[in-house]
Amino acid sequence: MTIEIKNLHKAFGRHEALRGLSLNVPEGSAYALIGANGAGKTTTIKTLMNIIRPTHGTIRILGVDSRKLGVMQLQHIGYVSENQDMPARLTVAEYLDYLRPFYPTWDPQLERSILQELRLPPDHRIGHLSHGMRMKMSLACALPFRPRVLILDEPFSGLDPLVRDEFMERLLHQAGEMTILISSHELSEIEGVTTHVGFIDQGRLLFEESMTTLSDRFRQVRITLESPGALPVPAPEGWLQLTAAGAVLSFVDSRFSEKRLAETVAALFKGVKNIEVQPIALRTVFTTLARDSRGDSAS
Repeated sequence: MTIEIKNLHKAFGRHEALRGLSLNVPEGSAYALIGANGAGKTTTIKTLMNIIRPTHGTIRILGVDSRKLGVMQLQHIGYVSENQDMPARLTVAEYLDYLRPFYPTWDPQLERSILQELRLPPDHRIGHLSHGMRMKMSLACALPFRPRVLILDEPFSGLDPLVRDEFMERLLHQAGEMTILISSHELSEIEGVTTHVGFIDQGRLLFEESMTTLSDRFRQVRITLESPGALPVPAPEGWLQLTAAGAVLSFVDSRFSEKRLAETVAALFKGVKNIEVQPIALRTVFTTLARDSRGDSAS
């Protein structure tokens, strides 16, 4: 594993931001750490990067304890954050000139290509850049040395749609060369690049799995009965956000298989007119699980 987190805890006074978090990021994957604001994503990333220290638990990145990250490891780790500090008085070109000697693998041709694709003006001072241009600048600093690991912390926050597209297009050019860990609640932006996903809520990991298995096991289901019927109580295992509107029942099946669904419906209902099954987007998976974990009813 490129990144291994075991039983991670982080407390800020009486507030426990991380509560026994464990996850594994496979080498070469694009792992999305998803969750609502305040779930613990940024705390996880900052602990991983040794910006803050864990209360207890361990993190290993590229085989090294995160608390012992040194020059040899940091030469292979790219980091992009929505709140990243950069010297405001320097121009884009001056800051890249400053960074270049720190990375033996820095590719000047790739640097030029990134600046051109992202439309970054070399002579502009960083302090005068818009938020969107600053995010693109962060990416331009993290990619030219071809990192083995790229860490992105809420990279799309506050970006307009065009800047998001340009950011993702540049990222996709190099996605196959490195392991990516991206924390985000902008799920529609990352679904196309993600190979693995971990869902964090209130400082705990609820699940992690590959996007392939996640996509296979979640379906939106609508059952039309010949006449209105009562909702099954309790709901069958895996049926989330179960609602009824007249003779139509709707829910998300989190353990979908055609055979299992057919058998369950046959056992519960008489007079079934139609069963409609559709794949669902990652955003719907996230909102469904978030509501279910908090005991919310569907809206």
